[in-house]
Amino acid sequence: MCKTAFLPCIPTRGERVPAHPDWLHEIKHDGYRLVVQLIKADRFVIDGEAVLLGVDVISDFAGLHGRQFDHEVQFCAFDIMVEGGDDLRPQPLFLRKGMLARMLKRRVDGIVLSEFERGEIGPDLFKAACQMGLEGVVSKRRDRPYRAGRSPHLVKVKNPSSPAMNRAKDLF
Repeated sequence: MCKTAFLPCIPTRGERVPAHPDWLHEIKHDGYRLVVQLIKADRFVIDGEAVLLGVDVISDFAGLHGRQFDHEVQFCAFDIMVEGGDDLRPQPLFLRKGMLARMLKRRVDGIVLSEFERGEIGPDLFKAACQMGLEGVVSKRRDRPYRAGRSPHLVKVKNPSSPAMNRAKDLF
């Protein structure tokens, strides 16, 4: 296994969600981005986000940040970099997602698989996310390896009326 730090792949900000079969689309939850590393016999490194989901499945950033409900926080895993000591970053996203899904079938406590949709449905998924008051959508090229840093193959499109956008406006 690589001894270097595992830095996250960062999406670029987009105005439109791609509508193409080579893209996967995930709901963007409002939480804290984390890279989780477990070094044991079955070591792994997973990329995801710590979120506090309400009964309406909308993330509650204020509750997460306020730490009143730490026992309810979940880690939504959306990519895997290492499994069993094997560096998976050179593999295409669709293979890594399959490996992550198989690993999480064992029901790792506190870690849930971030669901995704494929292809042309992306713009419709974004529209539905906006109607539900969710933060937005992250779209990823299914055939790309995992690369640390900002990537044009990951596109984040945010709901302009989400609480996260209002929070960002308050900072400036």
